Amino acid sequence: MSKHLQQPFQLGDITLPNNIFYAPLAGCTDYPYRKMSALYSPGLMYCEMVKMDALVRHDPGTFHILDYDHSMHPIGAQIVGSKPDVAAQAAKIIEDLGFDVLDLNCGCPVDKVTKDGSGSAMLKTPSLIGDVIANMVAAVKIPVTVKIRAGWDEKNIIAPQITKIAEQAGAKAICIHGRTRMQGYKGPANWDWIKQCKDVATTIKVIGNGDIVDGTSVKKIFEQTGCDAVLVARGTMGHPWVGDDIIRFLLEEEKTQRTIEDCRQALLKHFQYTYDYHHPRRVAVDMRRVGCWYLKKSSGTRGFRDLISKAESPETVRDLILNYPIGESEDEPIEENCEREC
Repeated sequence: MSKHLQQPFQLGDITLPNNIFYAPLAGCTDYPYRKMSALYSPGLMYCEMVKMDALVRHDPGTFHILDYDHSMHPIGAQIVGSKPDVAAQAAKIIEDLGFDVLDLNCGCPVDKVTKDGSGSAMLKTPSLIGDVIANMVAAVKIPVTVKIRAGWDEKNIIAPQITKIAEQAGAKAICIHGRTRMQGYKGPANWDWIKQCKDVATTIKVIGNGDIVDGTSVKKIFEQTGCDAVLVARGTMGHPWVGDDIIRFLLEEEKTQRTIEDCRQALLKHFQYTYDYHHPRRVAVDMRRVGCWYLKKSSGTRGFRDLISKAESPETVRDLILNYPIGESEDEPIEENCEREC
């Protein structure tokens, strides 16, 4: 067995099946997405990020985002905000909803999150991160974790400092995205910053994140950084089985070959989960992007994308999937990597 793969993986007082985690992706990792992910048993998966202020005022839309079923365990919730007292209230709500893990987002780079001092803006106030985590830890019994970026910009790499702050505040793990806030999602992730955090960590687990898309990249980040677990983000899009593929790779087992037909059948299942959960209009809109994640290597792909991008009803979407022309690449496995196209 690979020395890096852990089956099971201990996080605080809970035992997870493995150390390959699926990230929260805003606007993507909804209930149907997680139903698909659950079929392949990641070590941990997350709902989309929610605002702690919205949680404590019991906003219905926020609670809708946190819907899950028993098949999705172990499951984590990720909250964002910068008020220690509100964080404690939000943490208790999350625990009462039955989540296994609670994560604080200090990495989101988008302006609508950072403008009020939340997300990656908290990298400018490291001590506040510690205060928020400490209040969350005091409020709940489930493991509290935190996700950060390496720093605001390359001149202010403070991830190692925050690692120690989070550890002292009682966090059980810290996930480091190997980019700065100023980078956004551009340029390669710098895994050396993740290694620096692992080097200063004593009891806190370090989770590596950034440019992790397959078994090869996971093996490299484990070897380069010594991190305890990995968080796969965009690599899960259209590849709900990526965790299983990674584990097989690390165990040097034969890879499961998936043809275009396999991917069509997976897309059909994702469609059905979406149809069963969302309003019909929402189904059509969501499947415009979801369809493009799964089908990426066939002579019929371009035409399929053009048609599904205009679909107005679930029935049209279903027919497009069922009549997708497999084309000349029928017997070839789909490409490993998936670029975000939403």
